[in-house]
Amino acid sequence: MSAGQTGQTVAVFGAYGHTGRFVVAELLERGFVPIAAGRDAGKLRELAAAHPGLDVRQASAEDPASLDRALAGAAAVVNTAGPFATTGGPVIEAALRAGIPYVDVAAEIEANADTFTRYADRARAAGTVVIPAMAFFGGLGDLLVTAAMGDWAGADEVHVAYGLNSWHPTAGTRAAGKVSGERRAGRRVRYSQGALRYHDDALPTLKWSFPEPVGTREVIGEFTMADVVTVPSHLAVPEVRTYMTVEAAGQLAAPDTPAPTAVDARGRSAQSFLVDVVVRSGGEERRAVASGQDIYAVSAPLAVEAVHRVLTGRARTAAGVVSAGAAFDAPGFLRALSAHLSVELRG
Repeated sequence: MSAGQTGQTVAVFGAYGHTGRFVVAELLERGFVPIAAGRDAGKLRELAAAHPGLDVRQASAEDPASLDRALAGAAAVVNTAGPFATTGGPVIEAALRAGIPYVDVAAEIEANADTFTRYADRARAAGTVVIPAMAFFGGLGDLLVTAAMGDWAGADEVHVAYGLNSWHPTAGTRAAGKVSGERRAGRRVRYSQGALRYHDDALPTLKWSFPEPVGTREVIGEFTMADVVTVPSHLAVPEVRTYMTVEAAGQLAAPDTPAPTAVDARGRSAQSFLVDVVVRSGGEERRAVASGQDIYAVSAPLAVEAVHRVLTGRARTAAGVVSAGAAFDAPGFLRALSAHLSVELRG
C-alpha cells in the first residue's frame, strides 16, 4: 500500500504548534486523515481554517476523558506537544487505553528515558508500540548510527556532531529546555560507561571536521541530546557523545533569539543542518552523514514515515517501547526520506 492510499486516521496532539503544523501537513500530503487535537480551542479553529474539513478536537493532558475523545477512531497518535515531561505520560496512557501506536517528537532526555522505563512492560502487555523521540534529535541520529554500524553487534563509542548553521528555537523548545534544566537542578548530563551521568563541569569547545560544504567548525563538546537515550536503548555502545556548532548553541541560549521564520511554501526556515555520525570499534571507523533544511520541519516526515511503517506492518516489533533504529530497517527508512534528507553512509 502506498503512502497516498492509506486513508487512515491519525491524531496529532499539539497540532497547532510549530512542529505539529508540519506533521498535519505531512499527513495530509501522504493521504492520511489527521485529527487535530490540543488544549487551545482558538488555535484549533485557526488551524482548521487553513485546512478546510480538518477534524479538530479540544483535549488537555490533564483531562484523560478529553484525550480519549481526541483519540476515538484514530489508528495512531503523534504527540507534538511539549514539554513531554508533562504531556508524554498522559498521551501514552490514552494510546494504551485506545490500543493504538504512539509516536512523539520529544527531544527531552529525561522524558524519553522515562518513557522507556515506565511503559516498556505496559506497552508490551497492551500489544501496542510506543516510539519516543521520532524526530530530528533522537530519531534521526539513532537511524544514522544504526545504519552506520551495519553488521557490527556493538561499538566502543558513538559521536554525533550537529552542524547547524543557526538555531532559532520555538516557544516549545524553550519551554522543554526550562523543564529539563529544572529537573537537573542546573546540572549537565552525559552518557558514559553505559549510563546517564550528571555533572557540573563546563562543556569543552573543540573543532569538528564536518564534510563539505560545512567544513571544520567550532563545536560545543558533550552538548548532550536525546541520542544518548535512543542509541543505547538497543545498541551495545557504552559511550555516546553529541556535539553542537557554537553559533547554534549560542542562539539557543540567547533569550532574544527570535522564533523560526518561514522562507518557502512548505513553511520551512532558512536553517540548514548537517549531521555527522562517527562509530568506532577497535581500530575501525564507520560514518554516516545527513543534510537538509529546518530541524523542525524534517521531524514531520520522520514521525509520519514511522506511523506509516507501523500501520503497514513494517516495524520490527508490534509491541513495547522502541527507538527508531530498533523499530525499523534504518537504511531503508532513511532512503524513504530522500525527498527531505540527503544521506551518505561511509564504511
